[in-house]
Amino acid sequence: MTQRTQRRIGVLALQGDVREHLATLSALGTEAVPVRRPAELGTIDGLVLPGGESTTIAKLARTFELLDPLRDAIRGGLPAFGTCAGMILLADRILDGVSGQETIGGLDLTVRRNAFGRQIDSFEADLSVSGVEGPVHAVFIRAPWVEEVGPGVEVLARAGEHPVAVRQGRLMATSFHPEVGPEAGRGRLHRLFLDLIAAQ
Repeated sequence: MTQRTQRRIGVLALQGDVREHLATLSALGTEAVPVRRPAELGTIDGLVLPGGESTTIAKLARTFELLDPLRDAIRGGLPAFGTCAGMILLADRILDGVSGQETIGGLDLTVRRNAFGRQIDSFEADLSVSGVEGPVHAVFIRAPWVEEVGPGVEVLARAGEHPVAVRQGRLMATSFHPEVGPEAGRGRLHRLFLDLIAAQ
């Protein structure tokens, strides 16, 4: 990782809530940059995988010859934070995925795609998140949930009985969208990710 006073955080900019994440990260004082090419992975201190459509993001990453470099970077220790579709992309195993759906992997967990239902079933809820003071207003949009976690995965939050925020080593993921709604302006989940980077 490069050493600089200001953290340089990339947002995978193929599809999804890219601008929203860039805005939240910039407000926290980081140098937030879009990432579209393999060479850019070597210039950042951490990477956010945004909410969007997980199958589309994976296909575009394959098309842009970015999928394998992403896997190599994550395997090599690049800190990453996935939200909604980003959680699916970081998961080692998927349930209810489309045929041939690929992930980047890294998180030892099984996620169920669209587990909370379709777009019409989107909802908001206040959650208790480990490491965050006070309730987090979480926005769930066609969200996954975690069916099973490996022994090295820490569950940070649950919605009912299902884990919806997790952390494992340098990786973190949420089923919900902290980059939209009132939480976007507070940036507490993004700050938790920045703290994770600083602790490594």
